[in-house]
Amino acid sequence: MKILALDTTSGACSVALHCHGHTTERFVEAERDHTRRLLPMVDQVLAEAELSLKDLDALAVSRGPGSFTGLRIAISCAQGLAFAADKPVVPVSSLAALAAGARRRHPDWRDLPVVAALDARMQQVYWGVYSVKAPNCSLLPEAVQDPQQVLEVLSQSDLPRDCYGAGPGWQYPQFSSAPLTAIDTDLSIHAADIAELALLLWRNGVAVSAEELEPLYLRDQVAWQKRQRIRS
Repeated sequence: MKILALDTTSGACSVALHCHGHTTERFVEAERDHTRRLLPMVDQVLAEAELSLKDLDALAVSRGPGSFTGLRIAISCAQGLAFAADKPVVPVSSLAALAAGARRRHPDWRDLPVVAALDARMQQVYWGVYSVKAPNCSLLPEAVQDPQQVLEVLSQSDLPRDCYGAGPGWQYPQFSSAPLTAIDTDLSIHAADIAELALLLWRNGVAVSAEELEPLYLRDQVAWQKRQRIRS
């Protein structure tokens, strides 16, 4: 199985190639330089493996939620490559990838739910809850909410008492009282984790054509709200 994964969801740019059970990755913190860096990184990982796009089984990309600009860059690139090589694309939740990365970084978290949170700006976060048994499916619906709403949902949920928090969304001071065993805010989304999650989805028949690939923003009205603030 050969999957090429891309991510520019947040402040990092990464490309990973899963090939015959082994994953290699290029990762760089480059919040304002995604467009220039992404395709050369694709060329690098393919050249190292002595593969072309035609040799791939599929591409994978973070479908969101995340930065509007970042999502558009990664998805547009994945669409272009998929069109060129006539390959399907596996869309992967950026929050699920963040949780998977947290488990990779913290092996002792593996058996408990990880609550992944990305900063959605405007005093809100994108968040979801992921277990090791179903790493691609949030135990609660993925949502964009303010910190107080997140805390209320967590307090009313049936999640186990021991849960872990992952991602920069947890940096809001309101989360100091979050009912979590530990929180790691110093995490980024990695294409290597997207590739691993995409492999599981691929085996379950989850893939779309380049034409069908669309981002999941969770908050489509954000651009309208920004325009309203500018006008006022």
